[in-house]
Amino acid sequence: MIRNLLFDLGGVIMNIDRNRCVEAFKELGMDDIEDFLGDYGQKGAFGALEQGLVTPAEWRSEVRRHILTEVTDAQIDAAFNRFLLDIPVRRLEALRQLRKHYRLYLLSNTNEVMWNSKIKEEFTNEGLTIDDYFDGVVTSFESKVMKPDHAIFRKVADDFGIKPEETIFFDDSLANCKSASQLGFNYIHVTPGSEFHTLLDKSTKKD
Repeated sequence: MIRNLLFDLGGVIMNIDRNRCVEAFKELGMDDIEDFLGDYGQKGAFGALEQGLVTPAEWRSEVRRHILTEVTDAQIDAAFNRFLLDIPVRRLEALRQLRKHYRLYLLSNTNEVMWNSKIKEEFTNEGLTIDDYFDGVVTSFESKVMKPDHAIFRKVADDFGIKPEETIFFDDSLANCKSASQLGFNYIHVTPGSEFHTLLDKSTKKD
């Protein structure tokens, strides 16, 4: 029996656009930004920020090494947040409805800069907060480990006392889905253009 739903954030709940972020950093003068930004994970200082290995201040200092002109903290943060688009209200509504029947958890590879600005803001679109949608949250920057590492999935199970076999994991990265499945989690791969609640309905009907 499925009792828990575990969600990735970007590409599943929140719409994202890597190219917007790339263009924003190039406008600031960081021509090598594409070397650091991936669709499912970041590299260099960006990856270190996502894994909680550097502070936002240390990350900004490293970013400035790649930009010849003077830029403010706010400009750097704004460029980074261009990666994020929005969370459609229909998805927030779907989460609230699903929480009536399951325990909901969030597992995200993310960073402190985005988390404490654009991400938290988007979860207020219904006048609520992120805690109104999930029973628990695990982030890579707080955990010091990123998907698809098995350790972060084990942390979710241990922290919240959930059984992988009673849990469906939703992620837009197939590598993350397969990593979770190796530990016994069920998964639904959320492909571009699909909605997690629609895919869940189809999966339930098949069962």
